[in-house]
Amino acid sequence: MNRYLPRVSAACLAVVLLAGCGDDRDADSSPMISDARPQRTDERARLVDVADQVGLGFTHDNGMSGDLYFIEPVGSGAALVDFDNDGDLDVLLVQGQRLPAAAPNSPMPAEPPEAALRSRVFRNELVHADGTRGELRFTDVTESSGLVATGYGMGVAAGDIDNDGRIDVYLTNFGANQLWRNVSDASGIRFQDVTERSGTGDARWSTSASVADLDGDGLLDLYVANYVNFRFENHKTCRTPGGRPNYCGPQSYQGEPDSMFLNKGELRFEDVSGRAGILGSPSSGLGVVTADFDRDGHLDIYVANDLQPNFLWRNLGADTPGFEDVALLSGSAVAMDGRAQASMGLVAGDIDNDGDDDLFMTHLRTDSNTLYRNDGSAGFIDASFTSGLGAPSLAVTGFGTVLIDLDNDGWLDIVTANGAVAIIEEQARQGSPYPLAEPNLVFYNTGGGDFIDITDSAGGELTRLEVSRGLAVGDIDNDGRSDILLSNNNGPARLLMNRTRTDHHWLGLRLLTAGGTRDALGAQATVFLSDDRRLSRRAATDGSYLSASDPRVLFGLGDDDQPVTVEVRWPGGGVEQWQGLSPGRYHELEAGTGTPVETATR
Repeated sequence: MNRYLPRVSAACLAVVLLAGCGDDRDADSSPMISDARPQRTDERARLVDVADQVGLGFTHDNGMSGDLYFIEPVGSGAALVDFDNDGDLDVLLVQGQRLPAAAPNSPMPAEPPEAALRSRVFRNELVHADGTRGELRFTDVTESSGLVATGYGMGVAAGDIDNDGRIDVYLTNFGANQLWRNVSDASGIRFQDVTERSGTGDARWSTSASVADLDGDGLLDLYVANYVNFRFENHKTCRTPGGRPNYCGPQSYQGEPDSMFLNKGELRFEDVSGRAGILGSPSSGLGVVTADFDRDGHLDIYVANDLQPNFLWRNLGADTPGFEDVALLSGSAVAMDGRAQASMGLVAGDIDNDGDDDLFMTHLRTDSNTLYRNDGSAGFIDASFTSGLGAPSLAVTGFGTVLIDLDNDGWLDIVTANGAVAIIEEQARQGSPYPLAEPNLVFYNTGGGDFIDITDSAGGELTRLEVSRGLAVGDIDNDGRSDILLSNNNGPARLLMNRTRTDHHWLGLRLLTAGGTRDALGAQATVFLSDDRRLSRRAATDGSYLSASDPRVLFGLGDDDQPVTVEVRWPGGGVEQWQGLSPGRYHELEAGTGTPVETATR
């Protein structure tokens, strides 16, 4: 268990807690770390909202009735997924529903849901049927797709659960969840409801979920974060310090345990929450990410809990998955002063380019967002303030967050979606009907995991006052620059295209299981650059908040324009290498087709 103890020096412990601890980088002589930094352009980043111009018309409705129900400010999420396998990313946006004006003894309104209020699917028309490239444009195909999601929607998880080469979706709700099998064909995007058959229709208030192979059998399993036991009949009214009616927090309701479903094949899942060891830990889960944090070949699970200690479920690697919570021992359960934070959005990735996955999560205003640096053995060091990420986040409440190399310089930047959960008095006095609006934030990685706030220069849409929630990241127009899909609570969706002007080079990868059947979620790719730097990225759709992102991995190569060597560590531990991959394009790498690498020599 010692490998989960964070390396915190005695000198660090003497520092005032709010200032945070040093990240101990100088003591690490790992060859993975390099201070080399490509030359930058004057414009670090530029994001432009084009949703209206490209036909992505969607407005979320939280159904607020004036009673300040706890569920109103929580949703919702979004997905960027290539549903029809035509080479471009389609969109799914999760919708809310009308709420009752008086509290019935029902988890949803007694009247039928509004037909217009349903989660919606948009097909990306960028790539034509003959493979040629057209103009970026989206078409609403919800009706023809067969996806009928009219519950009070929360989030979406994505992954190919039946290994047929098409990415399926799991929708979480305030109420019963839904599993939709992707049966798209040449006629278009199509879905089939397999919730009842699969046994995954959890009826509790679920939020984020992750699709990942947790037992290493080649089938994608499902981890579902559940929030609290709020129902209309136990609705409470809370108040601001000035006496104004206000939204309550999670402390007002009993927490719920999360769920784990093992994929047994043939579209059937088994609830193994009890045997896996997670059923006895009720909490208030909002964010979920899976990654091999200790690099033992098994996917672990990190859960962001709201005002409760976070979970780091270490995968014990048994045939029937067993997990133990090592968050406290790893240094990633609570703040440095022992407080449980209001963790909401969550992302894992190699922020400092040292070869392991770090953690970044968002919190309430006045309680900074948190960066946990991985020390290489799944011990985490709080670098929130030393990294420059802490202080700018104190003024806002963060939800969705993504890692995105905005200018392809090889260092991952951070974007957070923000919006309050308690009434902002000044906005209420000014007559706002929904006084929770806050600006979003963009943090630029200046090297080694140190950040500066560039929100004001990155694009006017980011400083717009809205109640933002979900973020999904992916290369929407296949130009080698990652873009962002943003969902707002009780507001319009935004499609933020990356218009950063840069001469930096890039390399895209789609990592596939043997036979090319599906995305190898959890696979870790490392690019070896000509200046001896290494960049590591993980294939995943989970993370952020209530949202699912492009499973492809995109590497910014900086000034390096030479063919590169790529090494992939597949789920389960096998390692292969490909040489001479050309920058400026996407490559498909299939397990079993590369040159095997002896891990003992690495």
